[in-house]
Amino acid sequence: MVYKFRVILDAEEDIFRDIAILAEDTLEDLHNAIFNSFGFDGMEVASFYTCDETWNQEDEISMFDTGDIQGEQKIMSDYQLSDILDEQNTKIIYVYDFLNMWTFLVELAAVEERVAGEMYPATLFSHGEMPDEAMEKNFEADMHDDIYGEFEDDLDEDDLDMFEGDDSFEDYGQEDNWN
Repeated sequence: MVYKFRVILDAEEDIFRDIAILAEDTLEDLHNAIFNSFGFDGMEVASFYTCDETWNQEDEISMFDTGDIQGEQKIMSDYQLSDILDEQNTKIIYVYDFLNMWTFLVELAAVEERVAGEMYPATLFSHGEMPDEAMEKNFEADMHDDIYGEFEDDLDEDDLDMFEGDDSFEDYGQEDNWN
């Protein structure tokens, strides 16, 4: 089977590539197809991230094993595309070059029969020119998880008055240890 992906650069303008690749190829093969179709040199580190239907990032699948125990962490070359993506799970996020954070939304658009004589992977369609720089990313936490209301401790200056004039703390000369 052939997987046909639309790979969209997360940018203001519409910049995308349509890529056809074999279902039994690996995520590493898809990585190579993506950086080639967008004109990168392939010298930077990249990762895929599983995600939900609304593109919320989940688990990382990196190029290299960065775990504490070698061989314990699965990497791009360990996953066939058909292991990760199918008609129900169609989305994955790809990040290339962690200094610039080129971020791509990769969506499985079609699953078709292989065409005899065709070479895969192949860039089927290209739209838009790559900008000189990646779009700036803002990483923000969801504040709905903050059960303490932006870390409020309900203390103000008046609450600190209780320590004034309290001689129960001895001076142990700690400033001498900072030289």
